[in-house]
Amino acid sequence: MRVKGAVRAGLDALDGGFLMAGKRAGRGGARPDSESRADGRRGGNGPAAKGRSGGGPGGRGGGKRGDGRKKKAAPKSRRRTWGWRLARWTLVAGIWGFVIGLGVLAWFAYDLPRVDDVEAMTRQPGVTVVAADGSRVASFGDVYGAVVTVDDVPPYLPQAILATEDRRFYEHFGLDVFGLARATIANLRAGHVVQGGSTITQQVAKNLFLTHERTIKRKVQEVLLALWLEQNFTKDEILTIYMNRVYLGAGVHGMEAAAQRYFDVPARRVSLWQAAVLAGLMKAPSRYNPAANPELAARRGREVLGNLVEAGYLTAGQAERAAEGLQVAGLDRARPGRYFADWVMDDLEGYIGRVQQDLTVVTTLDPGIQRAAEDALSAALAREGKLQTVGQGAVVVLDTDGAVRAMVGGRSYAASQFNRATQAMRQPGSAFKPFVFAAAVEGGLGPATVMADEPVTVDGWSPRNFDGRYLGAITLTDAMARSVNTVAVKAAQEVGVDAVTRTARRFGVTTPISDNLSIALGTSETTLLDLTGAYVPFANGGWGVVPHGIVEIRTRDGRVLYRRSGGGTGRVARPEVISDMNTMMTAVVSNGTGSAADLPGRPEAGKTGTSQDSRDAWFVGYTAHYVTGVWMGNDDGTPTAGVTGGGLPARVWHKVMDAAEQGLPARALP
Repeated sequence: MRVKGAVRAGLDALDGGFLMAGKRAGRGGARPDSESRADGRRGGNGPAAKGRSGGGPGGRGGGKRGDGRKKKAAPKSRRRTWGWRLARWTLVAGIWGFVIGLGVLAWFAYDLPRVDDVEAMTRQPGVTVVAADGSRVASFGDVYGAVVTVDDVPPYLPQAILATEDRRFYEHFGLDVFGLARATIANLRAGHVVQGGSTITQQVAKNLFLTHERTIKRKVQEVLLALWLEQNFTKDEILTIYMNRVYLGAGVHGMEAAAQRYFDVPARRVSLWQAAVLAGLMKAPSRYNPAANPELAARRGREVLGNLVEAGYLTAGQAERAAEGLQVAGLDRARPGRYFADWVMDDLEGYIGRVQQDLTVVTTLDPGIQRAAEDALSAALAREGKLQTVGQGAVVVLDTDGAVRAMVGGRSYAASQFNRATQAMRQPGSAFKPFVFAAAVEGGLGPATVMADEPVTVDGWSPRNFDGRYLGAITLTDAMARSVNTVAVKAAQEVGVDAVTRTARRFGVTTPISDNLSIALGTSETTLLDLTGAYVPFANGGWGVVPHGIVEIRTRDGRVLYRRSGGGTGRVARPEVISDMNTMMTAVVSNGTGSAADLPGRPEAGKTGTSQDSRDAWFVGYTAHYVTGVWMGNDDGTPTAGVTGGGLPARVWHKVMDAAEQGLPARALP
């Protein structure tokens, strides 16, 4: 209201001034206003009165002269009056335009974000998962690298940014008028947007403070914040902020994180070619990043080298030499372990609570074993999968402490992120029998105990052997090696279903177990990770473990939030029980259903498993160093073409374990 009153008072004063000036102009300015007013009050005595009345000869003559003078003066007076009116309304319009402009500007500036502390701007914390050897497995959230300044990096990195994004950066005041004009002309000629006119300062303002919505309000706010940045920071500081906050694809922000992500080098050591690729990412990070599109990244890198030449930073020869050494395939190596990384992330909050800062998670993953597992499964599915109608598979490798050294959750993470190693519940079939026989050994039976392989019926249920034949009197070792169903059912019947369930639980099976005799044949569903973890006590002498993937969790500055120490479940079986079980399961590999898994010269043991109609095929086996489980089947549970645990899964197991055991001494089982 005060603004409106002041404006109105000012306009009133202007009105008065215009009127007085108009009166002076209309009377020729011959006499002061007081005299003019006095003359006007003098009845008919003065010459002016006579002229106006037109009486008498003198009056007529004066009247004619007066009339003549009036006819000449009136148009001039009107012209002056209209001129003053036009000037008056122009000024009025200008004042109101200024007031309205201030109001609009105030409206745009009303909800600007706070800019007191640029470094305190919030973002989603980033988590980097690294393997046991320190190599990066995956990154989650907004991943930022350490802060690097313009002076920290090779000069061609900021030059590549300027040549591509804002060549007049050090000359403009936050807005590049010439750049806007050039972009407008280019866009009009093309008929669509082909160039942008935003400066680096504007992009910093947008990235730090604003959303990416395309509205007039956001654009005006961007301009205001850009002007503020230019007033409060030097050009080098603004460029440094940009280099450390710009999004560069694959979940990474800033040059340091991107250099590490795509080239495994710090930003301080990037080559000219790598700098060109990084600078080229800003146009379309998802499209041009080397992890997603190495060919497009290379093409864009060449464009940036051309920009450097145009801007005068490089010669054509230097640009050519930089591009000559390009190896497109080497821009980003395929990183193993994405299923494993997802599994680790699912457990992260259970260790430290809500993630509120950047973290590095050091894991148990062995990249070499992981690659071997991925390659073995992929090759098996590609080679024999179609022939045997097997669509999927999974592999888990644990050491004897329960640390996960490899995890493959499916044939292609890109095609499906469902982790069949940890999330798929499937029937283990005969791969569950070791817990039945362990319970029997604890109940007084042994590897040499003889039982009759013959038809058996329990409460109307008549289990049969896989091949439909019966062998008569056989030892428990032979029954295990040949996966005889009837003997397993008899053993479970002798010690009781509860004893079998308790034994399986003690060894590490955590998934639900049915309360009936059919569990002897593996009818209760479980996961590959759960079952493989429960086999570990056979390999380490009877000590229970909890399968785990996290060794340490620390903040970016090195503060340790969690470090693993111990964590097993203690002794779960007597050494003599483990010894007997290893005798029986060694026979499975040496002369039984798992012979395809045999590793010559190395003590090993394991068990095959095949569910009804060959829907699921398993092999879980171990040496004194590692325990590996393999599952193969179809996601929808449809039968395979006769795949058994002793076939494709046992062969995959052999390849994985052969690679894992390389360089390790052969050790006897407990």
